[in-house]
Amino acid sequence: MMEQRHNKRVRFFSEAFLVAAGKRYPTEIFDLSLKGALVKKPSEPLPNTTEPMLLQLQLSGSTEVLTMQVTIAHEHADYLGLHCTKIDIDSISHLRRLLELNLGDPELLSRELAELSNLD
Repeated sequence: MMEQRHNKRVRFFSEAFLVAAGKRYPTEIFDLSLKGALVKKPSEPLPNTTEPMLLQLQLSGSTEVLTMQVTIAHEHADYLGLHCTKIDIDSISHLRRLLELNLGDPELLSRELAELSNLD
């Protein structure tokens, strides 16, 4: 049975960094949602750790950096599916605005945020 996504993902191509074990690994973001991202596997192997990593995205035309704590949800040949486990208030505000602009449906995004806030 195929798993159905609850959060809308938007295509979003941007350079970013994964930070693991104190080291920054360049990557590229292919899509974003409120609960994670799909990124290109860094060219250098990530450390073998169960500790969460940080995904850092410099917002275009701004000094702001969107940062989310992530774990690897799935891995394919060239891609990593990342699950967001924690995000600060400034980053979620930037992410919300970015998703609003790309989804074109603020009501849909509001419903998704309401669903997230009701999770234990």
